[in-house]
Amino acid sequence: MGEEAQQVQLHIMSKVGKEENSTTEHINATSRPTSAQRRNYKRWLRMAIYTIFLISGQSVSVLLGRLYYKKGGKSKWLATLVQLVAFPLVLPYYIISAPKKPTTDDSVVVLVHSKPPSTLILSSIYVSIGLLVAGDCLLYSIGLMYLPVSTYSLICSSQLAFNALFSFFLNSQKFTPFIVNSLVLLTISSILLVVQSDSEDPSGVSKGKYVIGFVCTVAASAGYGLVLSLTQLAFRKVLKRETFTVVMDMIVYQSLVATAAIVVGLFASGEWKGLNREMEEFELGKVSYLMTLIWTAIMWQVFAVGSVGLIFEASSLFSNAISVLGLPVIPVAAVVVFHDKLGGVKVISMVLAIWGFVSYVYQQYLDDFKPKPEDRNGNIEVSNASPPA
Repeated sequence: MGEEAQQVQLHIMSKVGKEENSTTEHINATSRPTSAQRRNYKRWLRMAIYTIFLISGQSVSVLLGRLYYKKGGKSKWLATLVQLVAFPLVLPYYIISAPKKPTTDDSVVVLVHSKPPSTLILSSIYVSIGLLVAGDCLLYSIGLMYLPVSTYSLICSSQLAFNALFSFFLNSQKFTPFIVNSLVLLTISSILLVVQSDSEDPSGVSKGKYVIGFVCTVAASAGYGLVLSLTQLAFRKVLKRETFTVVMDMIVYQSLVATAAIVVGLFASGEWKGLNREMEEFELGKVSYLMTLIWTAIMWQVFAVGSVGLIFEASSLFSNAISVLGLPVIPVAAVVVFHDKLGGVKVISMVLAIWGFVSYVYQQYLDDFKPKPEDRNGNIEVSNASPPA
């Protein structure tokens, strides 16, 4: 009887142990999605903030840029400079987020994870992207000089198609039916503007200058797509650190290089000589002239933080899609502010642009809620767009 009692006791203990293990596994299994969901919510919150920065910065800065030209501004180099020169506004971030003393564990993670890129490699990245940004901003300034702001903003929606093309080759972007649909719609949206009959600017810009503005804006959209794809490539393949400081570094250093290049262009072109006279003759007065330039510079910097932040959190293509979302806001605002014409062709173009954006964002939604693959240890793998540490 004693042996039988021992066997029964062992059987009961074994059963209890299995049930405890099963319960523990169940708790771990249920806690994983909760943790993943929490990360997802935080990530989408950050993305919402970046989205607000991007759309508000883009809309206000484009309208102010057009106001500068409409009321007497003539310098394309100055209009380009204000897109870049406000980068010192983000420098206080480095003071606020002074590095903490690294713990032993932190040191081990940094050493094991990846070796930081050399100064030469970092300099090459910032200089090359900075020069591309400078050229791109100049093309945008020329386009805004010769085009109605509504036409300009709708043409800019083609930048998503260019970005998708560059992302396919540089970032291994996968094309799904929703993304293809988005690109086709946005391309058609831009092409419609070429054949519109009411292409004359309210201020009387000639057909020749309209064509120059159109070509420069399309070229700028292509350049912007390339810059975004190269920025994503730098984040993923070279920088490899998931901290917000990396985002700030990219904004500050590329803006520093781009600003220096534009300042050289401003003095080399001789346009700086006429700036004092331009301010004197500005229709709204000297104070309004200065405030227009200052607020344009500030809002472009807000846009830059939002744009680079979205590249870091998601991808260059998603950042560009959000930018396209803000473009239809500009033509509507331009009708109120500048009395631009919003004919049937522009309305159709705007609807197609919104449709294309919604198609792309829906694909992003599907991708984000796909179950993450697990590694051999049963841990859920974190994607490249994981939140900053």
